[in-house]
Parts: sequence; C-alpha cells; structure tokens
Amino acid sequence: MSKSFASLAALCASVFVVGTSEYLVAGILPEIGADLQVSQGTAGQTVTAYALGVVIGGPVVTVATARLPRKGLAIGLMLLFAAGSALSALAPTLEMLLAGRMISSLSHAAFLALALVMATSVVPEHKTGSAIATVASGFTVATLLGVPLGSLLGHAAGWRAPFAVLTVLTLAAVALLVLVLPRQQAPAMSVRDELRVVTRKPVLLATATTAVGFSGVAVVFTYIAPLLTRVTGFSPAAVSALLLAYGAGSFLGNLAAGKLTDKSMTATVRGVFGGLTGVLAATPFAAAWQPTAVLAVLVLGLLATATIAPLQGLILRHAGAAPTLAVSVNVGAFNLGAAAGSALGGLLVAGGALRWTGLAGAVLSLTGLALTYLILPRNSTTPLTDNAAVSTAA
Repeated sequence: MSKSFASLAALCASVFVVGTSEYLVAGILPEIGADLQVSQGTAGQTVTAYALGVVIGGPVVTVATARLPRKGLAIGLMLLFAAGSALSALAPTLEMLLAGRMISSLSHAAFLALALVMATSVVPEHKTGSAIATVASGFTVATLLGVPLGSLLGHAAGWRAPFAVLTVLTLAAVALLVLVLPRQQAPAMSVRDELRVVTRKPVLLATATTAVGFSGVAVVFTYIAPLLTRVTGFSPAAVSALLLAYGAGSFLGNLAAGKLTDKSMTATVRGVFGGLTGVLAATPFAAAWQPTAVLAVLVLGLLATATIAPLQGLILRHAGAAPTLAVSVNVGAFNLGAAAGSALGGLLVAGGALRWTGLAGAVLSLTGLALTYLILPRNSTTPLTDNAAVSTAA
C-alpha cells in the first residue's frame, strides 16, 4: 500500500464519520424528542445548530488555526469532534445535546477543508481531482450506509447509541491519522493571505456557484420521497430501494467526476451542471410514469455529488497557495445551498406544487452553469492545478 493511498484512505474514513454525524439526527428525531420530553420540531433544532456551526463556525476555526502544522491540526479537529459526539451521547437535556452538536460542527467544515487540501498534497498534480473525489466519497458512503445504519441502531438501542458508536469510530479514525498521515508544516501563508484569497472575485463567484448550483439538487431531493409516493405511485418500500440506488449512484458519480476533473475541470463542471439542468427539468414529467421516474432518480443520483470534485477544483484553481479558508467557506456553501434549496422546495410543496419542484431546481442549476462562464475561459481544458500551487498549500 502506497503512502499516498493510505493517507487518502485515512482521510476518507474520517470524512465518513463526520458525514454520518451530520445527517444522523434527522432519522432519530422521534427518539430524541420522546427521551428529552420535547417536540420533534424542537428536537429538530439540533439539525439547525449543526448547520449554523458548519456555515459560521467552520471558517472561524479555519482562520484561528491557519498557522498550525497540518497533521496535528487534523488530529486535534477530530478529537474535538469526538468530544462533541461523546457529549451528545451523554446529554441529559436538549441544551446539552445542542452544545454537543455545536462542538462537533465546529470541526466539520474546518476538517473537511483541511482533508481536501491535504489530499491534494499527497498525490501528483494531475491526480488532484481524483484525490478530492476519494476523500469526498466518505460523505457519499455516509449517506448510503452510515446514516441508515445509525438510524437503525438508534431505533433499536436508543438515540444515544449511534453517538456512542460515532465517538468510538472517531477515535479509531484519529489512530489511523496518527499512523499514516505524513507530517506537514504550517503553511507559509498568513491569515491575512487566506482572507485576501477568499475575497477574490473568482473565489467569491466559485462559492456562489456552489451554493446556487447545489441548491437546485436540494429543491428536489429533499422532497423526493413524497414525490415518488404521491405523484408516481411507488410504495414506501420501493422508494427506500430507489433511495439506496440513488446513494450508490452518488458514490459512483462522485468518483467518476474526480477522474474527469483530472482531464478537464472546466468541461466536467459544465457537463455536470448541464446534465443536472436537464434531468431536473425532466423530473416533473418523468414522475408521471414509473419507469421514467426510476431513470430520473438514477441519473440524478449520478450527477448530484458529481459537483463536488469540479466545484472544489474551481476553488483550488483560484485560491493559489492559500486555499484552506476558501475551501472551508465552499464547504459551508454546500450546506447553505442545501438549506436554501430545502426551504424553497418546502414553499413549493406547501403551495401544492410538489410535482414541479424540478423546474425550480433546473433554474438554479442553470444559474450555476451560467456562473461558471464568469469564472472559467470558454474553451479551457487545462487541469485544475494549472496556476495554483495546490500541492504545496498544505
């Protein structure tokens, strides 16, 4: 096993743990509410608290730790995550659970940004897209396996059990990082350099592309279960099987996009957004017939996470030698896009337009596609590392 592969595997495993924690709560809200004697709506504030910690706290933690050695920082952030998970598992009140979730969330965006940047530093420049996709695949596996298994454990053994298991898994991931992650000195760039990079026009546009483009997926996916049952006529069991297939497609699509990003980041990001625009626009019509609905779900799964590698590539291309804060902000943009898309989808569903959420999603994805033309040259085929000292950024 090569050192670079071992490092990527350790980072991917760590991201899997973090990704499982992010979405786990949604599946065990009834158990949390019943045990802590609060409504499910109130228990849902734990989701909000985590999201705020990612969007706001992530960049703050990144700035505060910008001058620390990279390996020690990665280990420290995972230990902070373990502390938050342990506090969540032991929380006697909702307030303590909120505190535990906030502590975990503070390490989320900072660790993911660090993991993505470190991943690019252990592989040759022409494989940075694949490295990003490999680490990010931890999230797709978390969605495919971690969250469902965690929810099942929560139903069977109580909501505290998944958080206890996450704590143990986090400590195991820390041990892997200690063993295989190479030592890396603190970046030569200062906090001021990081702040200067994140305010560059191309970086701001790339971040906006992430938020707007990914919100198009969230508009539809958040409400895909009621769409498939109420409009298409699938049974709940069939919907569960389709969502499993969606998750598998997301895993494969993310890895494929990483390979394609190595060849041409520009063509990949535009191809993914073009494909998303088409499948989202077709979804309201495909939903009327079960075979075409299945096809739409599968294609949407393949393309949804295929945005990760090229969009992070956009950030790395323009961030130069000080990319960590910019990547952290872009991680927050993914979460912001998901929240905004879910909110817009909720308004459409409340207005009786469940079937037509895909059209709103298509407009948002098309807007993301248009934004790429403000950032990238029309006919660029240069790899994502064309002008950025990505490999030395960590």
